Formats: sequence, structure tokens, C-alpha cells
Amino acid sequence: MRQKDRTTASDAELVEQVLAGSSEAFRQLVERFQRPVLSVIARMVGDPALAEDLAQEAFIKAYRALGSFDPRRKLASWLFKIAHNTTIDHLRRGRPETVPLEPAGPDDEESWEVLAASEDEGPQRRAEQAQLVRGLDAALGRLAPRYREILLLRFQQGLAYHEIAEVTGLAMGTVKVHLHRARKLLAAELAAAGFVPPERWREKKKGRA
Repeated sequence: MRQKDRTTASDAELVEQVLAGSSEAFRQLVERFQRPVLSVIARMVGDPALAEDLAQEAFIKAYRALGSFDPRRKLASWLFKIAHNTTIDHLRRGRPETVPLEPAGPDDEESWEVLAASEDEGPQRRAEQAQLVRGLDAALGRLAPRYREILLLRFQQGLAYHEIAEVTGLAMGTVKVHLHRARKLLAAELAAAGFVPPERWREKKKGRA
């Protein structure tokens, strides 16, 4: 398969090519998932350089275990699970439960694009949204990694409850409880910093969390 075709190949097709011996197909998989995997890890450990090392370790583990991947599953969830286990193993070896968090770089704000102002909004509105993004990052950095990760998987990566359960190894009910608690903690952190929490992050009085 030519390079231009690989960019539109499905995840399952790329996996099949990797298993057939294509290193180029694996490079394409890494390119496809490197940013979301790195983003979640970076916010869990609070250190961009360390996050890069852990992401690389996670992708190496994924490559070695690719033969066990079930193509009926969602590849993103499978990769997030490996990244989760790699990061948790590191944290359990002595990292603090919470760490300061700084944005990984000037493009990192795109990960919170749900909060970004559109281009046709005025400069004041865009500045306010950028400030909120920075406040959100700082507030996330003050949460325990388990809460930080579950918020990122749900709201940044768009994973369903059952996919988060698969990634983290938690029961579905525990995922919902953790997410409910994490949203309350994040809203409290934002409020304490003087921000009005976005509506989607607030606790709802009715309905499921």
C-alpha cells in the first residue's frame, strides 16, 4: 500500500499491515495516536519530558503486544489502556499523588478546543477563553491523577463510560462515581481560582453524572 493510501487506512488495516511486517504502518499508527496519548499522560504526570518517555514506552509495549489486539475492539481504547497502565506503574513507584501542571506547549490549548472561542469572536472574548483554558489546566493539575485522567478520557477524548472502564480497569459504577466526584472537585478548583466553571463541568442536580 502506498504512503498516500495509509493516511486513510482504518486502524484495523494498519494493525494488519504492522503484523505483516510493515514498520511504516506502525509509524502511521504512532502519528495518528501520539498526540492524544501524550496529552493524557502529560496531564497525569505534569512533566512534558517525562510524558514523552512514558508515551514512547507505551507505544513500544503496544507494538510488542499488537498480536493480541482484538480488531473488534476500539484501538484508541486499547492504546489508552496501555498508556494508563504505564503511567500508573510509574506513579506507584514514588511519584507524588498530585503535581503542578503547566501546558506542554503553545499548541496544547487545542486539547480543550471545546472551550476555545471561534475565530469570528472578538479579541477580548478569545483572551477570556484562553485565560479559562489556562485556569482549567492549572485546576486539573491540582487533582489526583485518577480524577484527572477520568476527566480527560471522558471530556477531552470523548470515551464512553464502558470505554473508560476498559482503559482504567474500573467497574462501570466506579467510573461514574469517580467522574461525578472529579467534576465536583474541578468545579470547586475553578471557582476558588475565580473562574466560572463551564456548564459541562458542573454537577447536575438531576440526571446522571
